[in-house]
Amino acid sequence: MTFPKSARTAGRWLGFVVFAISVGVVVHAQARQPPEQPEQPEASEQTDTAAPEPIFRAGITLVTTDVIVRDSDGTFIPNLAPEEFIVKEDGVPQEVVSLVLVQGGRVFNQLSPPQFVQEGIILPPTRRTSDVAGRIIILFVDDLHLQTNLTPKARQVFLKITDNLIHEGDLFGIVSSGPSSLSIDMTYDRSIIPDAAERITGDGFSPQEIIQTLSTGSQGLTELRFRSHQAMKTVYQTLRNLEQVQNRRKVFIYMSSGYDYNPFQLERTFGSRLFLGGRSLDQGFFDEDQGPLLNPFDDPGQAAFADTDLITDVAELAKAANRANASFYTVDPRGLVAGPDLDFNIRAEGFNQYLFRTQNSLRHLAYLTGGRAIVNRNDFEDAAREIDAETSDYYVLGFYTNNPDPTRRTRRLEITVDREDLDVQSRTSYTFARQTVDVPQ
Repeated sequence: MTFPKSARTAGRWLGFVVFAISVGVVVHAQARQPPEQPEQPEASEQTDTAAPEPIFRAGITLVTTDVIVRDSDGTFIPNLAPEEFIVKEDGVPQEVVSLVLVQGGRVFNQLSPPQFVQEGIILPPTRRTSDVAGRIIILFVDDLHLQTNLTPKARQVFLKITDNLIHEGDLFGIVSSGPSSLSIDMTYDRSIIPDAAERITGDGFSPQEIIQTLSTGSQGLTELRFRSHQAMKTVYQTLRNLEQVQNRRKVFIYMSSGYDYNPFQLERTFGSRLFLGGRSLDQGFFDEDQGPLLNPFDDPGQAAFADTDLITDVAELAKAANRANASFYTVDPRGLVAGPDLDFNIRAEGFNQYLFRTQNSLRHLAYLTGGRAIVNRNDFEDAAREIDAETSDYYVLGFYTNNPDPTRRTRRLEITVDREDLDVQSRTSYTFARQTVDVPQ
């Protein structure tokens, strides 16, 4: 089986982000804070007060996260000042050094972060950016995990989402994981959306194909695992480029039927024998009646390990999204599913388990990144309007972490507002990327 070039060449178009974003984003490069600052004449009056100990950083990284603040009626609060936000990282208060308000899709800088530059380098002051239109939206079509017979519906769902979400002035790009070969650079041109929808072609496996034709390896279904990694790699490369864009919340529409690394294990093992006798397939079934037949409950290699690997892959993808301040809005175009196809004889229990696992993988991607999972529902227009409301009004605040321990890659976040009766929605954690170490030759 061959795969399209888009999954292999996605990295080449993903460099669009820095070039295409001309809407006033601020990119903060890493730098080294000088060990001693020269005395400033105007600071002489402050020498009597006790100053906090300076924090020496090997690299300066601005941590940004989006925050949605609403009152008890669900109305967004747009007039908060930087000092009203209370940010704690692992329980330690952090100073808010940057604050951007996005209201109605328009961007207003409230506070710009201080510059950290190397000694001897003089840079002009950073210009404030205000009243900048547009949002950043990535449309990802995971056609490797959309069944072929789902193609017409997937195209309809794609159009319903884009018609109700993408407005004039929004910057968006489209990419796919498989044969749809979608690799559209960031653009404001909404007229290309219908053509992109017509190119969507599902190439995922149906339950029948999974049970009857796919081979099983030592780590579960090798072909399914390979396709899942192809899709996640495409997403991961996109997120790496999005990390360079600061002070924006990135909306990542993730259209897929979800992932299961070891589906229909009993069906693939026993086939038609599962329908004989009507017995419940539990441990006693194999102990009492089957004798030498393979007992899948004694085979953790394909069940427990496959589930663990899937959980790990989903968690790593969510960490990359959080570093890029991107939220996954996962969309399952299958919609509300009543059961398996009538022309295929399959246990309802096995199908329901497969459906739950695939949908649950999408739910976790959304939950771990502060997004929303559009699964097991058919009102896609309403769902798109909900996403639109969440991504049109929010704050993006930034801080420089004062925890110098490089071994603590994952940090717990707690963000509140110094006002009463307000609902604050934000991320609960973020994870630094692993640091690469140069090995002497």
